[in-house]
Amino acid sequence: MIMIRLDDLAQKLNAQLYGDKDIIITGIASINNAQAGHITFLKDQRLLNQLDSCRASAIILSKNNLIFCKISALVVKNPYLAYIKTAQLIESNPIFNNHIASEASIASDAILGKRVGIGAYVTIESGVIIEDDVIIGPNSFIGRHTKISAGTHIWANVSIHHAVEIGKFCRIQSGTIIGSDGFGYIKNHGTWIKVPHLGKVKIGNNVEIGACTTIDRGTLDNTNIENGVIIDNQCQIAHNVKIGEHTAIAGGVIMGGSLTIGKNCMIGGASVINGHINICDNVTITGMSMVMRSITKPGIYSSGIPVQPNTTWWKTAALIIRIHKINKRIKTIEQHIKKLFFLLQSNKNNFLFILLG
Repeated sequence: MIMIRLDDLAQKLNAQLYGDKDIIITGIASINNAQAGHITFLKDQRLLNQLDSCRASAIILSKNNLIFCKISALVVKNPYLAYIKTAQLIESNPIFNNHIASEASIASDAILGKRVGIGAYVTIESGVIIEDDVIIGPNSFIGRHTKISAGTHIWANVSIHHAVEIGKFCRIQSGTIIGSDGFGYIKNHGTWIKVPHLGKVKIGNNVEIGACTTIDRGTLDNTNIENGVIIDNQCQIAHNVKIGEHTAIAGGVIMGGSLTIGKNCMIGGASVINGHINICDNVTITGMSMVMRSITKPGIYSSGIPVQPNTTWWKTAALIIRIHKINKRIKTIEQHIKKLFFLLQSNKNNFLFILLG
């Protein structure tokens, strides 16, 4: 159990403390589920009516909501951000830094920094460099000549292939595979010939990679994930992809090879993006989109039909099937209208005479 005095927490959050500074915080919970020892937070005005029944020992909130509070409080400008920082401080994830399990297999020439933690049945091959404060979870594999920089945390069952470079303070969740061969083949007389993948994967600092995501190595050049990128679970990032700084990628996204994505982009879940195209900086792609061509202007892009009642969907589908016929009919009608308009213009006097009798 992690414990912290409310006064110490206030200093870490740069918050104003109202109430008992000696309260010991042992956890964090929502307003509805918080109990004694917990700290909670209020970011939604709709939850104000629940403050009276809240059982937490303390709460994080903004100054304008302090008048409604009857328990000890930490006042900040952004309660949600302060909650996140609090959760990071009291995170309950198990750590084992400065401990190397006896069951681990480590090459004699591997270089390990200070306070390194290595779980049971980890395999670390020849030429690997692991810097200070790195944690590697059980059953993980680190291929030869890979470098893992300081402060990076790798969870259980992660496979990192040879010659991968991972920056500082990264987080890599369980089941992820980094540096596997890309899907590169050429057909010769009806037989698929495998293209060797000689490039690397280079990952910048402060990158987070979700569970069961795969990042393939490059063919000749490298696959590059730049600083501050966050990637959700079960994504496929193909060979030679380049992802710019601070781009966020939601779960289930599939990226084709040699794709370039700019900085500060947001890619919605289950989207599919073609290879060999470019997406510029500051682009948002909504969920389940199919991106087939390059995007050269910042903005929000979408594709696909949102869910709707089945009967409505069938009607829409029927229209889509007939869209070419409908379009042809519309063009024919437009042509007839143009002809009629021309005739009316050319015979204006006669037309007026007919109308007036």
